[in-house]
Amino acid sequence: MDTTKVEQFVFKAMGDLGSALTATLVVIGDRLGLYRAMAEAGAMTSQELAQRTSTNERCVREWLAAQAAAGYVEYDAATQRYTLPPEHAVALAMENSPACVLGGFQGMMAATRAVFKVEEAFRHGKGVGWHEHDPDLFRGTERFFRPGYNANLLSSWIPALEGLQDKLQSGATVADIGCGHGASTIIMAQAFPNSRFTGFDYHAPSIEAARQRAAEAGLGERVRFEVASAKDFPGSYDFVAIFDALHDMGDPVGVARHVREVLKPDGTWMVVEPNAGDRVEDNLHALGRVFYSVSTLVCTQASLAQEVGLALGAQAGEARLRDVLTQAGFGRVRRAAETPFNIVLEARP
Repeated sequence: MDTTKVEQFVFKAMGDLGSALTATLVVIGDRLGLYRAMAEAGAMTSQELAQRTSTNERCVREWLAAQAAAGYVEYDAATQRYTLPPEHAVALAMENSPACVLGGFQGMMAATRAVFKVEEAFRHGKGVGWHEHDPDLFRGTERFFRPGYNANLLSSWIPALEGLQDKLQSGATVADIGCGHGASTIIMAQAFPNSRFTGFDYHAPSIEAARQRAAEAGLGERVRFEVASAKDFPGSYDFVAIFDALHDMGDPVGVARHVREVLKPDGTWMVVEPNAGDRVEDNLHALGRVFYSVSTLVCTQASLAQEVGLALGAQAGEARLRDVLTQAGFGRVRRAAETPFNIVLEARP
């Protein structure tokens, strides 16, 4: 036994414990508006932050110290003031910033509330359905993915698909399957007023939230949201999109077959998935740690809870995704675009 390695591992584990605890404090800071207040006001004492946010000073003082120890805020001992650096504010205080991480913390903290359900699923193997999770998971997921869609969907992903942008500008029928709260559907609908969009999701509360978002955006009848599964949603489409959801499906091959059936002969299917290598060893890094962990708690469980239960997992990799699409009869599949977080596959019949 190498005692030095034991000590090193214990310190690593303590660091991970600190990360888990910091995540809970990020959610509290987000909900109470502490980050936003710091971003607006600059360097502050705990008294000033508490007064500005109508919170208890003693609680705020401890929160600030924990945030400083975690490196989320900076502390000046001479003035006893805390500062949220602007580079951190874009991630913690600016909802529409491409760097915003608040939704990730909100969603993943919600996912941990299902820990006892997931524990039982490890024993019986029947999974935990998406609908069985805390509602903050649904809200947090939308908040987490929306900044990335805002940054990439219109600027690089759609332009990378052959002929699609012109078709959408002229007027096309579009289905967004597994749409959740409708962030991706609404982004596209706002950009292409001549096209008509329908978002589908099996989760009725998410569809209700999406309808409300579309009404607030003033999109009228060009955008509809309907409750339907990915294997039986109706219609005929020029373009079908699925964002970070195919790996959650119990029967992704069956989903792909249905998409092929509803696509017009010259139609396009855009599959956006987490960016992952094809082998476990390719994904043993910080991002893989996050994706494998959320997949253990949410994605794999969601698939196991459905028919077939193929359980691709959030780190499926391009080779497995291509296999799903080709099994379903798509003759042309190519990687059209990528970011550090996503790959975008273009599939055609």
